[in-house]
Amino acid sequence: MTATSASPSPARTPLTGTALLVVAGVLWGAGGLAGSYLANRAGVGPVAVAAYRLLCGGALIVLYAAATGRRFTGSAGAAVWNRVGLSGLLLATFQAAYFAAVTATSVGLATLTTMVAVPVLITVGTAGLDRRLPDARTAGAVTLAVVGLFLLLGGAGVPGGPVLAGAALALLAAASFATLSLWHARSDATSDAGDLGLGFLAGGLVLLPFALASGMALPLRPDALGALGFLVLLPTAVAYVAYFTALRRSRPGAAVIGVLLEPLTATALSVAFADERLSAVQVAGAVLVLVSITLQAATPTRN
Repeated sequence: MTATSASPSPARTPLTGTALLVVAGVLWGAGGLAGSYLANRAGVGPVAVAAYRLLCGGALIVLYAAATGRRFTGSAGAAVWNRVGLSGLLLATFQAAYFAAVTATSVGLATLTTMVAVPVLITVGTAGLDRRLPDARTAGAVTLAVVGLFLLLGGAGVPGGPVLAGAALALLAAASFATLSLWHARSDATSDAGDLGLGFLAGGLVLLPFALASGMALPLRPDALGALGFLVLLPTAVAYVAYFTALRRSRPGAAVIGVLLEPLTATALSVAFADERLSAVQVAGAVLVLVSITLQAATPTRN
């Protein structure tokens, strides 16, 4: 009994937070295949996929919170609805801006811009909130991540369309996600599963008119329904609960671990299941991203 009482609770150790970030990043990367399948095989548009993710994923998170007896923070007052509304607005902006960037440019360029910007913005935001410059390990890890992502995703061609507008939209998406991450990392009240689910529902309602206008028809086939179910359950509900739970158990800058693992996992799965080939430059980029993740995971948590 004494030894059991003296042992630390796993839910409070930094490794648990890091592990949850790894789970979130891997599941997000796996979600790319499901989203691609819905777009290419089921004909569901990107805005409709985003609306389905937020609405159905939010409903699952709310049901999970209710089933496990988790409270809805401040449910008796108006403050919670302000937090839920802001979360929903940031989530909707992130989804809408990213898919608009894809439309304006390409999937590769939009992903590259967003994934490079998020770690930089989180690091800069953390430094600003802490009122001190990032340490050498953090700065070096982010630099390696930026270079590695450019190499890993650099195979995407730059189209001749409105590239600047697409880049601006991708930066808006990155800023929305970075803001949401920093806010949740520093506020216990906004990290409860119930409030997170309500925020997803609010974001889905914001996107719903645009999704309906573009068409939300989903073929009633086992493959399409299975792909949507997988996308909603694992890369959305489970991944985001893991991510925002991890932010309460890790230092704020550690959020980039999940962000960096998403494109890395998506690339690995594309090689394994979509017969894609990586060039030597892309392999070097993947190695640099892995080194960056390792440095971030090894950085001690601030007390």
